[in-house]
Amino acid sequence: MSYDFDTLPDRRGTGCEKWEHYDADVLPLWVADMDFASPEPVIQALRQRVEHGFFGYPADHEGMDELREAIVQRLAERYNWQVQPEELFFLPGVVTGFDLACHTLSAPRDGVLVQSPVYPPMWKAAGMTGKSPQSMQLTYGLDGSYSVDWEAFEAAFTDQTGLFILCNPHNPVGRAFRRDELEHMAQACLRHNVLICSDEIHCDLVYSGQRHIPMASLDPEIARHTITLMAPSKTFNLAGLQLSFAIIQDAELRQRYRHSGKGLVPWVNLLARVAALAAYQEGGRWLEASAGSHRRSRPESCRRKST
Repeated sequence: MSYDFDTLPDRRGTGCEKWEHYDADVLPLWVADMDFASPEPVIQALRQRVEHGFFGYPADHEGMDELREAIVQRLAERYNWQVQPEELFFLPGVVTGFDLACHTLSAPRDGVLVQSPVYPPMWKAAGMTGKSPQSMQLTYGLDGSYSVDWEAFEAAFTDQTGLFILCNPHNPVGRAFRRDELEHMAQACLRHNVLICSDEIHCDLVYSGQRHIPMASLDPEIARHTITLMAPSKTFNLAGLQLSFAIIQDAELRQRYRHSGKGLVPWVNLLARVAALAAYQEGGRWLEASAGSHRRSRPESCRRKST
């Protein structure tokens, strides 16, 4: 099947925040909403469900067992990461995900550490949840790349720090962190008895020659202290349907996380389940083609080194 990733659709007047937030003479590059139509299998699956004609309360199990298995298989194939279906917890979005991670904290260990510059909702998560914000600055190099100053990272931990929110691949600096860097960060968190919440929503969109490594896949002890957040939204342009998931392999931590969302987080909506399953099962060729198109269209002058 061939795909057209060159025709720019006119999305103004369609309720698209990306294109309607600014005046018509502004080219909007401010939000991760790609201007590629979602994969045809996703559209077909949604169309079939809509033609069913019923949109009542979904059973908790409807479509979820198959979706869980699709995600588990994907993690094994892409990252050699062995996850069990029951270790997945579905959410309406990763922002909700790291907010819930903040809610698992209690005084006096309610400090939330982030690496700046960083995605604004991640920076605001501590304040939004009544916790204590903490940060350390990533180091900007002369070649345009960013790195972690390890002395500054260690110094950023205090007796109050209870959670480290990692963004990997990092938004906005474009880093896919190496294994040794992830191990260094994880070991520091273990030494300080700090939980890790790893936002990995951009894991499918690393550039050629780069590799995404899930933080929790490094080691069982690291996994026991890590909440990993992923979603099909950035990968397949499904953000408006609102589905993501947390991977929490420690049963006690998973229970604490579930409890933090009680009364706050609803079920994932029916059409999002349908779309996610179709994307993960049948969207692979579309993803490969869209990634190739993006690499071809990206000017050399706009490329930033990512190590």
